[in-house]
Amino acid sequence: MTYIDPHIHMFSRTTDDYQAMAEAGIVAVIEPSFWIGQPRSYVGSYIDYLSTIVGWERFRAAQFGIRHYCTIGLNSKEANNEALAEEVMEILPRFAVKEGVVAIGEIGYDEQSELEDRYLRKQLELAKELDMLVQIHTPHRDKKSGTLRTMDVCEEHGLDPSKVVIDHNNEETVQEVLDRGYWAAFTIYPKTKMGSERMVEIVRHYGSERIMVDSSADWGVSDPLSVPKTAKLMETRGIAKADIERVTYWNALAAYGQSGQMSEDDWLNPPEVDQRTLYEGNSVLRGQAPKVKGESEGVEN
Repeated sequence: MTYIDPHIHMFSRTTDDYQAMAEAGIVAVIEPSFWIGQPRSYVGSYIDYLSTIVGWERFRAAQFGIRHYCTIGLNSKEANNEALAEEVMEILPRFAVKEGVVAIGEIGYDEQSELEDRYLRKQLELAKELDMLVQIHTPHRDKKSGTLRTMDVCEEHGLDPSKVVIDHNNEETVQEVLDRGYWAAFTIYPKTKMGSERMVEIVRHYGSERIMVDSSADWGVSDPLSVPKTAKLMETRGIAKADIERVTYWNALAAYGQSGQMSEDDWLNPPEVDQRTLYEGNSVLRGQAPKVKGESEGVEN
């Protein structure tokens, strides 16, 4: 089987992770812009970060045969810094239209403050203006009320639920998210959020329509192989193969493929991997022999 991880923060991961992911069958990833672990102090920090996920990370993933896409947005925690948020909103449009950007995101609520609400609404309007998908971060605290409030706001702004992915769902939120026509994504963490065992039961109970699995692997304790590991557990627990494929591959492609930036052909017929290639003079290698896949023979030199 092959997999898509539709929410993973590769900015925080190593090349070893890319290698392991490729070997496990992950063919594509979506990297949402997010909070980097400490507050950013000025808009230049955002410019450099967004430049990294639309540029260097796209290159780095390709060096291991993985297609990399991203989402662009002002995260909910930093929306509470009004001065920074205003400056970030000014630069977002120029990044949102870059190649490989599949949505505005991840955006939403953290503390459900007035400023978070203001900048969520501004970014929903930006998504409408640019005719883009939206990827929603739901809060870790008061998740159910925050999720319901987010959907209400999306509907107030006239967004089509089929173009909105609600992420970090759990047993309390999934029913209403699906009932209201949104895509429901689930983050699989080793210790917190939704574990693989619980995810199996979600799929057993709700089926696989508009449900997707992701790792959200970042700088904390997390696992970039959560998607294939969850798929294998589903298989051993008797979940139908068609359902497993939907929640770990097809639904992510169907949802984010609406962007026009993501196509299955991107990884079925990719450019040949040539690790001799440099990005602004930089290589992913540190003294290792580069892997070069032959165009016809499919061998590595």
